[in-house]
Amino acid sequence: MSDEHKLLARARCFDHDALGQIHDEYYAPIFRYALYRTDDREAAEDVASQVFVRLLEGLRAGTGPTTTLSGWLFGVAAHVVNDHFRHVYRTPQVELDHTLADAEDTPSALALAAMERKELHQAIATLTEEQQHVIALRFGQDMPIQQVARMMGKTEGAIKQLQARAVAALARQMKQDTQ
Repeated sequence: MSDEHKLLARARCFDHDALGQIHDEYYAPIFRYALYRTDDREAAEDVASQVFVRLLEGLRAGTGPTTTLSGWLFGVAAHVVNDHFRHVYRTPQVELDHTLADAEDTPSALALAAMERKELHQAIATLTEEQQHVIALRFGQDMPIQQVARMMGKTEGAIKQLQARAVAALARQMKQDTQ
């Protein structure tokens, strides 16, 4: 039995140490995934927290993860991110950039970087949900293809194809935006 399966078995029994270990081990990767998908620190914190709330609810109801803990957590994160975007779409808000500028950064360089980041996230938003998920896991989490395939329940070839199509679509979108 793998360490993840042992940890999951202990979590199903509501072992406080196991639940703490799951949180400590997976919070940062889930947060980074959500941040990569949303480009919003507060939203990423909310998403990560909601994933662990849903884990506890799932364990309590007996509907939690059964085979792969990481796959279940990232799958829930993908759903929570999509819920976030549905909510944002219904109630759009303007976000202020609260990052501090380096002394060496000029206002024009900061503005250009912010525009490029916004254009990239807008381009990513045009991808299918599966493509966004693959891009976030592969590039946002730097996960190997094998792990992404296991988490998504697909073959490595299918993940490679999804990634290639997503990257090609992003390249086309970014090229159109510059014309």
